Amino acid sequence: MDYDVVVAGGGPVGLLLACELKLAGVSVVVLEKLADPNLPIKAGAVGGRALNIPSVEVFYRRGLLPAVIEGAQFWIGGLGAANKPLSVTPVAPVPPASMPPPSAPPAKRPPPFVGHFAGIMLDVNVVNYADPEFGGRGPAAAGGSISLQNLEALLAKRAGELGVEVRRGTPLTGFTADEEGVTIQASETSIRAGWLVGCDGGRSTVRKLAGFEFPGTDPEITGYSAMVELADPQKLAPGWKRTSKGTYVNGPLPGRILTVEFDGPPADREAPITLQVLQTALRRVSETDVTVTAVHCATRWTDNARQASSYRMGRVLLAGDAAHVHSPFGGQGLNLGIGDAVNLGWKLAATVKSWAPKGLLDTYTTERHPIGAWALEWTRAQVALMRPQRHELALTSVIGTRDGATYIAKKISGVWQRYEMRGNHPLIGRSAPDLEFADGTRLGEHTWDGRSILFDFAGDNQIRELGARWPDRLKVVSVRHKESSELSAIFIRPDGCVAWAANGQPNLDDAKNALTEWLGESGM
Repeated sequence: MDYDVVVAGGGPVGLLLACELKLAGVSVVVLEKLADPNLPIKAGAVGGRALNIPSVEVFYRRGLLPAVIEGAQFWIGGLGAANKPLSVTPVAPVPPASMPPPSAPPAKRPPPFVGHFAGIMLDVNVVNYADPEFGGRGPAAAGGSISLQNLEALLAKRAGELGVEVRRGTPLTGFTADEEGVTIQASETSIRAGWLVGCDGGRSTVRKLAGFEFPGTDPEITGYSAMVELADPQKLAPGWKRTSKGTYVNGPLPGRILTVEFDGPPADREAPITLQVLQTALRRVSETDVTVTAVHCATRWTDNARQASSYRMGRVLLAGDAAHVHSPFGGQGLNLGIGDAVNLGWKLAATVKSWAPKGLLDTYTTERHPIGAWALEWTRAQVALMRPQRHELALTSVIGTRDGATYIAKKISGVWQRYEMRGNHPLIGRSAPDLEFADGTRLGEHTWDGRSILFDFAGDNQIRELGARWPDRLKVVSVRHKESSELSAIFIRPDGCVAWAANGQPNLDDAKNALTEWLGESGM
């Protein structure tokens, strides 16, 4: 084999997956068709992508959160010395690196908000953040928006630090898979690898060549997102605005616009997006005569909503948009891909290294497919409510209530997500809480190396001896809680998911069963 794994696609999902694999000691190469990562079509600079709490947790648990905050377009919250959380402080929006700032900002900025549903804004002052599901997140309780370009840049830097090989200007053009591995054609090169992962976007070449089923619903709308300069930005209201023709968005970055029209999909999705095309769409939807003077980058999209029936076919897997596509409403796409990458990374590495328990790799689809299916339904519902017929009026009054706003905020933020797993403890299947310890550390600071961890909080020799049976796959940490807690031990997978936990005296049989289920038979 030339490599253990070939990752097709050098966007954030592909790079993050490659980093996870390399962190686990797996040889990996990333094939990216574009030679220049700063090209507007690649940059994703037509607006920021909101990072939900599970995504922020991923970067925090790999020591990357300060870099994410530094590259963000805006951020609410932050980190201080030793990665301790700061008070909530907005960071001034910064345009993506390759995009010059527009000449004139909008007349006024929209008010702060925590997200939206079908363009209906949630008021941060109404959401009940005392709800238990928001608790225990540590620095990951913060959040913000980052361009795909800036996120890709910091992940590319991280990949370089880890020694990941990234071949730019090298598209995957074909492959053949057999029981032993995959032979990939890339430009003029043939690469032999054990596994191939398609992280190559919604029009994935890997998915199409492999023959994955991709059922779903056809598009009904045409949308444009762009970074532009306007001669008269005051003619557009800030934020989301509904009209009799559709919906448009102005901001939050100066010059960032979005239009949605409900008259069917575009006749030719590949047609050039010219200044005139954008201006016509913006004027039509906004019902103004606003003038676009320059276009820095633009993309055309629809509400095509599809999901691969399985994320694996033999030695070929899918992650990110290659596995699921939907409209961008609610900003779920990038977050889904980040979750896919960290869920798949350690499982594929375990399979490559031949210690994975039977069926481990198949749990990638089992765990991630339901969350992807939810995202598709979430976006479909928003499209239905955004139609100009004003169906949203009744929903607006509900979202304005404390219970309604909190429900939507929990869905958008991702705090509801959990995997179905064996065990009765309420933490099992959920993201591990960022516990504070007596030695001044936090749980998340012990996860930067990407290994599974068994925490012993009660000085239990039996727990430590049990964990020592998997020395190459598990580290055991004995530490005391900073404050009193009934939690005596907890087993956390590399993706931050709690696989076993105990209050009081641990049941050693339950602990052994959980460790064996996820780490295989012990070597001792």
